[in-house]
Amino acid sequence: MNATIPKPPFETTANALEAFTSELNTRYHMMGQWQDEGLLKSMMGGAKPVGEPTVWPWAITESKLLEACDVLPESMGARRSLLMLNPGITGKNGTTNNLLMGVQLVKPGEVAWAHRHSISALRFAIEGSRDLYSVVDGERLALETNDLVLTPSWTWHDHHNEGDRRGLWIDVLDVPLLVSLGQVRFEPYGHAEQTLQRNGDYISARAGIVRPTWEQRPVRNYPIRYAWSAVSKELERLHDAAGCPFDDVNLEYVNPMTGGPALPTMRCCVQLLRPGFEGRAQRRTSSTAYFVIEGEGTTVVDGKELRWGPRDVIAVPNACTRQHFNRSTRDRAVLFSVSDAPLLEAIGLYCEDPALPLAALPTVPARPVRA
Repeated sequence: MNATIPKPPFETTANALEAFTSELNTRYHMMGQWQDEGLLKSMMGGAKPVGEPTVWPWAITESKLLEACDVLPESMGARRSLLMLNPGITGKNGTTNNLLMGVQLVKPGEVAWAHRHSISALRFAIEGSRDLYSVVDGERLALETNDLVLTPSWTWHDHHNEGDRRGLWIDVLDVPLLVSLGQVRFEPYGHAEQTLQRNGDYISARAGIVRPTWEQRPVRNYPIRYAWSAVSKELERLHDAAGCPFDDVNLEYVNPMTGGPALPTMRCCVQLLRPGFEGRAQRRTSSTAYFVIEGEGTTVVDGKELRWGPRDVIAVPNACTRQHFNRSTRDRAVLFSVSDAPLLEAIGLYCEDPALPLAALPTVPARPVRA
């Protein structure tokens, strides 16, 4: 027998729609689509930025990290990390709408305890050494200065400083995205430190130029270290290349097994702005968080000037126009960046305006003329 839904005793008045709408919302946990028409109209003209263009100056960040060493004298109970929260984002913590960037300090002799989570994360070393390292799924990965180490989703990770100087790195995580999707999972390891893979037979070693043919090919969620010693050589090699009119010499960190982005939700790049570079303005649907490795410059975001210097953090929201300038005519500027472009590409919503005109690959040398 079908249940009978009681008919509300509405009068035929000018307030009938308002009363009906109110009853839907409060009694039946429904809403009428007509309530969303104003929102739909506000979407005309394209996506709107979430958050504000923001700079976190290094002088302030470093001073607060030093204070954190006093109030949090050891890192065994909690990460000594400062997270950059965009002042224009409410309801969730994020540097941009999908990314959270922070700076972490580990003192000599400290261990940042082991755990894993569904959140994807990465570490970019600010002050590193061979004695500063992450252990990811049992693999020891050094964090020398400007190295990039990935801790993909659901990989165990802990961090160690066995040197005599402080260790500093940038953390970037896709926390805001996973919170929005309701997909956050977390599990402590049970001990402060993981058991190391003693024989050095690392999965990350399969990401080199050769790999065993008798094994399965790892394609995701495995440790990767991108050594700055190799990346910096590529920056130097391409110093005189044509480059990009928007980002100058811009290189992407590629997943060596897939040829795609470093992580499924995050694209990592390092860009060299040559002395005096004045970039063209470009609008992207993705959001980006930057860390300044060296140099001084200005990024104009939807008309707002963001002046930056070494070790500053910059947030460029989604759907914004950005334009980079190197303020020096003598010295280069180098920026590390992370964007949520892979996520938008996967659902067909990533675009650039104007689009980057891709250059052709080097041509094959002409066939020699034979007598």
